[in-house]
Amino acid sequence: VQLQASGGGLVQAGGSLRLSCAASGDTGSNLGMGWFRQASGKEREFVACISGGTTYYTDSVKGRYTISRHSAKNTVYLQMNSLKPEDSATYYCAARHTAGIATNTKLYPYWGQGTQVTVSS
Repeated sequence: VQLQASGGGLVQAGGSLRLSCAASGDTGSNLGMGWFRQASGKEREFVACISGGTTYYTDSVKGRYTISRHSAKNTVYLQMNSLKPEDSATYYCAARHTAGIATNTKLYPYWGQGTQVTVSS
């Protein structure tokens, strides 16, 4: 599985961005996908994931971020609203063939390149 992430950029606090992650290759019929982020000097952390019709978010983004998917396009989106400076990070999409919610990076064998999100105050 190959993943291509896009949509990052520079935005002011309170603004919005939408990240996209397009999957190709051996995607199968029920690819579980997630978004993670890594700020400078910090460990990569879970942001959101989707498996089938189920979504899950880390507490710090609940109510602000929405993960969704367009199955026909094999693409997952992360709509980010009310952005804060602490949301600034490199965002990575990840995928796995196993169904269910997964927040641990070790459970995702496939990773896309990162896309930078910078939120100015």
